[in-house]
Amino acid sequence: MMRSLFSSLPQKASPRTALIGTLLVLILGHACQSASIANLKTPGNGAVRLYGYEVVHAWPHDRGAYTQGLVFNDGKLIESTGQVGHSSLRRVELETGKVLQKVDVDAPYFAEGITLLKGKIYQLTWQQQLGFVYDAWTFEKIGEFHYLGEGWGLANDGQSLILSDGSNRIRFLDPGNFAVQKTIAVVDGKAPVNELNELEYVQGEIYANIWHADRIARIDPQNGAVVGWIELTGLLARGEVSDEEAVLNGIAYDETNGRLFVTGKLWPKLFEIRLTRK
Repeated sequence: MMRSLFSSLPQKASPRTALIGTLLVLILGHACQSASIANLKTPGNGAVRLYGYEVVHAWPHDRGAYTQGLVFNDGKLIESTGQVGHSSLRRVELETGKVLQKVDVDAPYFAEGITLLKGKIYQLTWQQQLGFVYDAWTFEKIGEFHYLGEGWGLANDGQSLILSDGSNRIRFLDPGNFAVQKTIAVVDGKAPVNELNELEYVQGEIYANIWHADRIARIDPQNGAVVGWIELTGLLARGEVSDEEAVLNGIAYDETNGRLFVTGKLWPKLFEIRLTRK
């Protein structure tokens, strides 16, 4: 494009013409550089934006908690932890990481994602195709539900349960009868984005951890297009965890104050972060 634009310029241009040409080169060069950083195109959906982060605050987190789901509610965190024999639902004090309330999930279940909707907590299990429903305040189990395939992450948009299963597909379930209302395929451009894990619904978008990746996808819930990537490399310092499964997993959003929290499986810290444009 730049070559064709300037091929028509005379071989020996006047000083004024040369100056204009030089300015155009600089402007276009800067535009191209900006495009390569922030405007990765998704067909029909504009630019896929890249975000970095700033740490606003770091709090203690139980390094024994294999975090599978995370919710912020009424000043506290509600957390689902996994692994057979160690799975639980717990209420956690944000500032100290202290477990204030806990219900164990017995073997053979491996607990996964959770979400809070209209006074009920919904919790997935990994491979049993069974979910549990709890009263949000007492943690009393008040029901169960079934779904096909694996359970990974769970969120809600105020109306539907939003479920990931480790593929690039996200299902929307009716919380009344758990019937599938719709399914979206998550893609970055034309490439499927697989291993969608823990989910959170944030200001009209689905945020999704990618298993074993230090990044979060921001997804359009209408069509599955990735509209942004949050790059979180370096959030936890080297040496703070040693288990290869101690990966980024856990997103919670404080809707009242606009705060975004992230943590990981077996992480000793939970972070409030502020997004920055890259």
